[in-house]
Amino acid sequence: MTAQSPLPAPAFGIVGLGSVGEALLVLLHAAGHRVVGVDTDPEVLARVGRRLKAAGATDAPEPVLTDDHALLHGAALVVEAVPEDRAVKTGVLRRITGVCPPGTPVITTTAAVPLTRLAIASGRPADLAGLRLFTPPTAGSPAEPVRTALTSAETATALDRLLDAAGLTAVEVGTRPAADATALVLGLFNRAAALLDEGYVPGHAIDTAMRLGCGLPAGPLETLDRIGLDTAHAALTDLWQRTGDSSFAPAPVLDRMIGEGRLGRKTGRGFHSWDETGTLLPEPTGAPDEITARPVHRVGVLGSGAMARGIAEVTAVAGHPTVLVARSTDKARDALEAVAGSLTRAVRRGKVTPAVRTEALAALQGTARLAALADCDLVIEAVAEDPDVKREMFTALGEVCAPGTVLATTTSSLSVAACAEASGRPADVVGLHFFNPAPVMRLVEIAHAPDTAPAVLATARAFCRGLRKTAVECPDRTGFIVNSLLFPYLGAALALLDRPGADDRVVEHTDTAVQHGFGYPMGPFALLDTIGLDVSLAIQNRLYERFPTPDHLPSPALAELVTAGLLGRKNRWGLRTASLPAR
Repeated sequence: MTAQSPLPAPAFGIVGLGSVGEALLVLLHAAGHRVVGVDTDPEVLARVGRRLKAAGATDAPEPVLTDDHALLHGAALVVEAVPEDRAVKTGVLRRITGVCPPGTPVITTTAAVPLTRLAIASGRPADLAGLRLFTPPTAGSPAEPVRTALTSAETATALDRLLDAAGLTAVEVGTRPAADATALVLGLFNRAAALLDEGYVPGHAIDTAMRLGCGLPAGPLETLDRIGLDTAHAALTDLWQRTGDSSFAPAPVLDRMIGEGRLGRKTGRGFHSWDETGTLLPEPTGAPDEITARPVHRVGVLGSGAMARGIAEVTAVAGHPTVLVARSTDKARDALEAVAGSLTRAVRRGKVTPAVRTEALAALQGTARLAALADCDLVIEAVAEDPDVKREMFTALGEVCAPGTVLATTTSSLSVAACAEASGRPADVVGLHFFNPAPVMRLVEIAHAPDTAPAVLATARAFCRGLRKTAVECPDRTGFIVNSLLFPYLGAALALLDRPGADDRVVEHTDTAVQHGFGYPMGPFALLDTIGLDVSLAIQNRLYERFPTPDHLPSPALAELVTAGLLGRKNRWGLRTASLPAR
């Protein structure tokens, strides 16, 4: 639509109503500001208009949506949010400066085009600053104000006012760390799209597993939808061409979906479906599980390490009489004391009541006798991630446990099928991959081997529901969902240490960029310390054995750290030792 004459001066103008521009317009409008949105595509203008109408009336002035840049004249500030192309951005910036009088602040959302070069090309470098947005913004999401040496004090002040007006949280990241973090996260998203394309699991399973298993604010496929599949494809292609790294080659599913016009949230169809207001629609629920689950009353936990203790705590709190079997009486006693201490801390934090703690401890016993598992309905193996040890344990469980007992392994990097074969009763064996710390993490990956009985799967689902965990099912495969996506991302972060001219503080800067920019609970290096550097190296090795691709190549730096005795948080020496208590 084109207006015939200028309208009352808006407080803000936005040029380009793609994923980022539309999101900024919605935030400013919701905050009560007058906004003019400019786009040359009539379909985009119509879509944004429909969404604003569907969202319902507010007290704010109705935004003006137009293809006429002249309506920007007199704006207090103009945001340029067109695609990441230097020629396109330069042309739009010159149109803006041609309409708006000198001194009007102009803010570009560029992520890849050098800001100073754009400022010079605009013809008014003092009026130009940048707003680095890592994903399309929502209320409170992070944004980095970026200024050049040429930016005037007035423009810098106006940029700060824009963040306040849109309700964004200012963060400080830096150009190189932001680029590194974006490349790491886009690579993770691209691998998630490729995993979906393989048909391993549905998209909602990938998003749920990564959101709950890694604490991400949104699943990778949902985030791709929010970014826009065409925008993400362009960014990945640029990274691929600049680096030669094939992990950035866009997954074929992106090409197909873009060809079908399924661009994500902005078109209402992508990996997920979105309603007329741009709200994510819930996934359709499947048919009710008609297979009868086996009753689970008494639970056995085999092992005494952190994972075994956490699982025993969870099952006892859920009301299951639980027996923990360790290699020795002393280890069993130590494990029970650790669970008691964990429950005491949970009471202090208000996570459980004193009565629940008392009841859970009464339901829990420890022993070194494997025969104590004979009357359990479900036994969960949580011993060392060693294939020989696990096979030995499952051979013993197959002999000790009563017929019909469900036997579960907590592995995510070894074969469930191998455990099942060793047990002599493969129909009874299933993978139950809890995440550490088990009392806190909500996700359990349920992995089924080819011979796992449907009733055993139904039992695993019902058991996880009873523990108040969210279960995601997948076929038996090294890494399952989370580790198969997480460890190439962690490996790519470790590769930054070997980059020529690497920043001396690349570890801290990258973690800060991922955490502050994308809202992840911790950066990749802090996460490696949390998992354990020795555990991470073992998982890398097993993934590479199964998938010998550059994505899974074990990190030499990680091997050297482990050889030197740096294991991460468990021994307080790792990649982020500065953030850990003194040894």
